[in-house]
Amino acid sequence: MKFQDYEVHDPRFRLLLQPNAFLEKLTGDCLWAEGPVYFPATDLLIWSDIPNNRMLRWAPGMGVGVYRAPSNFSNGNTRDREGRLVSCEHGARRVTRTEHDGSMTVIASHFDGKKLNSPNDVIVDSEGAIWFTDPDYGIISDYEGYRAESEIGRCNVYRVAPGETQVRLVCDDFVKPNGLAFSPDESKLYIADSAASHDDDAPRHIRVFDVEKDGALRNGRVFVEMQSGVPDGLRTDEQGNVWTSAEDGVHCYAPDGALLGKILIPEVVANLTFGGLRRNRLFITATSSVYAVHVGVRGAAR
Repeated sequence: MKFQDYEVHDPRFRLLLQPNAFLEKLTGDCLWAEGPVYFPATDLLIWSDIPNNRMLRWAPGMGVGVYRAPSNFSNGNTRDREGRLVSCEHGARRVTRTEHDGSMTVIASHFDGKKLNSPNDVIVDSEGAIWFTDPDYGIISDYEGYRAESEIGRCNVYRVAPGETQVRLVCDDFVKPNGLAFSPDESKLYIADSAASHDDDAPRHIRVFDVEKDGALRNGRVFVEMQSGVPDGLRTDEQGNVWTSAEDGVHCYAPDGALLGKILIPEVVANLTFGGLRRNRLFITATSSVYAVHVGVRGAAR
């Protein structure tokens, strides 16, 4: 169908859309689609289907296939500066990297001698440092991992510096930290708190932090409170706008926190990523399905 399902809350949003583009449904065979990552070298999209314990792939003209199964209940994914897949694994409670030869390298599995909860989402900065969130979604039931008690006792945000193996704590005052994304110049880090998924009185907002040269986070403040559902995965575009998942679709916020508009999706959205050969195609994982639509802006380049 022709893509017309959007809400314009600010005239600036019209310039971020392609009103003659089509919203495409690439597949609808998932239980909870998450963690999309795009590889420009091969025009390939990979994502997680967490409860089915598998990762799927899609490429133009090739359709959908299984990339990895079992996947240790993988959730968030990204690619590093060398084009390698970096994944959060709920089941194994770790962050891993898939090398070009297919072998696996464990990046993080413990903090302060204790097992991580269930790493959820991950990004890599321009220097190669790996940042990830560690809520407890993968250990509170057997649906997206294996039920277990948290050894750490908190849900934190961590960083692994390039060339290091030490997992460093960067933020410990989230209830359920989830998606995260840098501003285009990496001076700011946006982190979602999706705790309202299990408690109506808990946070349902995105916070933003100033990033110091040593990787420390300063001046944390609430960027936006979600109007629909909870924030999950998020990305920024080259203009600094923040695109985030929500219950009713994808919400787009200006750098000043103003809601610009929404792309309405008929399923609860979990995550999204910019891709395509020009970084102007938005891939959206939403409950059982994966959607794609061309937009009028490019995703932020790392």
